[in-house]
Amino acid sequence: MIDTHCHLYDEAFDNDRDQAVQRALDSGVTLMLLPGIDSLSHDRQEALASQYPACFRQMMGLHPTSVTADYANELELVRQKLFNPQAAYVGVGEIGLDLYWDKTFLEQQREVLKTQMRWAKELDLPVCLHVRKAYNELFGLLRDLNFGSYRGVMHCFGGSVQEANKAIEMGFHVGIGGVVTFKNATLAAVAAAVPLERILLETDAYIPVIAEKIAALKGVSIAEVDEVTSASATVLFGL
Repeated sequence: MIDTHCHLYDEAFDNDRDQAVQRALDSGVTLMLLPGIDSLSHDRQEALASQYPACFRQMMGLHPTSVTADYANELELVRQKLFNPQAAYVGVGEIGLDLYWDKTFLEQQREVLKTQMRWAKELDLPVCLHVRKAYNELFGLLRDLNFGSYRGVMHCFGGSVQEANKAIEMGFHVGIGGVVTFKNATLAAVAAAVPLERILLETDAYIPVIAEKIAALKGVSIAEVDEVTSASATVLFGL
């Protein structure tokens, strides 16, 4: 199985990071993708990817909650990393819009997202989108960009079935995380409704549990969920 989104370089894992990696491997997770956040985490991310080169692939991007009025320096660091000829990033992310905590920098978030979407198109890389309380705003921005079709994943999907279908129509995959296993989770309705071929598994090494839930929702085997989602991830991110 492929975990398409995990932040195992986060400080929360400082006491048991090696064990967490081993637990993932033991449970059948063969590859994990590390999204970027901002300059405060770049070194930690790169160190983990270097320590376990067979287990991790990296993305690079400026996270929307790290966007402030003075975003230019952060964005320039991302540009330098993405366009470095020696870099081997598999996607541009984690990028997007987040209006959950604060709407102060919405315009800056829009500009940063549009810039990074254009870089992804120029580099022919998929995007990993973080969207929180901002699906209408995101779809409007994507329509304005007018790329025709898009390649990427809506990470940690939290929208409705209708919003998931709209994302899929635009070309995106839907990232299904641990919330799908919660009782009465609306994400279960999304996972049941959308094609398995458009689902990606994600979130710090709970992947077998998520795969089991999706298999139950769709009436297929865990092996099929593993095979289909891993194939989708492999194609999308060029793994």
